[in-house]
Amino acid sequence: MIGNVLQIKNLQKEFKDTQVVNLSSLSVQQGEIYGFLGPNGAGKTTTMKMILSLISRTAGEIEVFGQPIDTDKQYLNQIGSMIEEPSYYPNLTGYENLLVFQKILGFDKKNIQETLKIVGLDQPKNKKKLVKDYSLGMKQRLALAFALVKKPRLLILDEPTAVLTEKEAEALLDSIRGMAAKGIAVIFITHRLHE
Repeated sequence: MIGNVLQIKNLQKEFKDTQVVNLSSLSVQQGEIYGFLGPNGAGKTTTMKMILSLISRTAGEIEVFGQPIDTDKQYLNQIGSMIEEPSYYPNLTGYENLLVFQKILGFDKKNIQETLKIVGLDQPKNKKKLVKDYSLGMKQRLALAFALVKKPRLLILDEPTAVLTEKEAEALLDSIRGMAAKGIAVIFITHRLHE
């Protein structure tokens, strides 16, 4: 069943009399990958932060799963986002970091191992590796795991391939296509047209 996951109308954001977002319409359907393309500073991340209620909007309407975001914040439980690098506990493993996250949010820990497999951090050599010893690419993949571990219906990814190798980026893009095929709506923010 196809349906609107996200609907935006006349969205605007101003900072000190400077308009940084002016978006007349945006609609994202279930199972769709929506590429949000533009140069740095174009307002892509600001738009996503408004969807996530991290910053207020100056004007406009945002509906997620058919409901205005102003009425109830429960919609956030169905969104996985990778907007900025999350805070990690450097002296814990990736699994332990996700376990803490799951306990705080009240989600099921059974999703953790599957999520680590999706992002390529499930190898035996990484089981006991502390996050402080992760490479930049591993930290990027762990950030994606934070977005995926709660089994979202909408996934918002801001430059998810920025520090990945070409091979890692292609594997991630394949995973994203697979998620969309399972009905997850994906907003993919980038300034790279080929992605």
